[in-house]
Amino acid sequence: MKPRLLICDLDGTLVDTSRDITNARNHALQFYGYPTLTVEKTVQVVGEGITRLIQKLIGDKAGTERQDEVKQRFLDFYEQHLTDFSTVYPSVTDTLEKIADLQKVVISNKRENLSIELLRRLDLLKYFVLVIGSDTTPERKPSPLPVLYAMKNIGTKPRETVIVGDSNYDIEAGKKAGICTIAVTYGYREKHYLNDADYRVDTFRDILDLLDII
Repeated sequence: MKPRLLICDLDGTLVDTSRDITNARNHALQFYGYPTLTVEKTVQVVGEGITRLIQKLIGDKAGTERQDEVKQRFLDFYEQHLTDFSTVYPSVTDTLEKIADLQKVVISNKRENLSIELLRRLDLLKYFVLVIGSDTTPERKPSPLPVLYAMKNIGTKPRETVIVGDSNYDIEAGKKAGICTIAVTYGYREKHYLNDADYRVDTFRDILDLLDII
């Protein structure tokens, strides 16, 4: 049975947002005297949402109040510079065009409003029937709840649903929900984090061949 629903991760799968996230993070951290970090360092720690990102960078000992201040400073800057440098990965748009008849959903650990706005600005929003962010459901990836929420809203069964993402969080969420998992190797995570995926592809276009055999 061919899939009826394709779930896509956002950052590191559809769009390279690493530089804009790095700039926002450094803007927030420098204000409080924390050292700046590179894009390469950023991609090693993103994926679990902004709250966990801040916790990882400044440490739990900084206290909730400081974490909230840094997070708000990050969000204020990021909202104003959401797509300064962010770009759609090669072959993403063409591939989405070719599977126009397949229902597609985005599940991101970025907040829902930011995910929607990012997709809108990069002219990708029109391809998706639903966008689920870190604050849409009570839990975010690697919890299966966002995946189950998507399937319930679209009306698909696990055997009819596929998730594609660049991180172990996407794969774990998909596995827990009982759906097929595809990992892209060009994103933010090193390949060894993707070993549990059912399939691995080197370009987004490669999922076209898989969708015919899954």
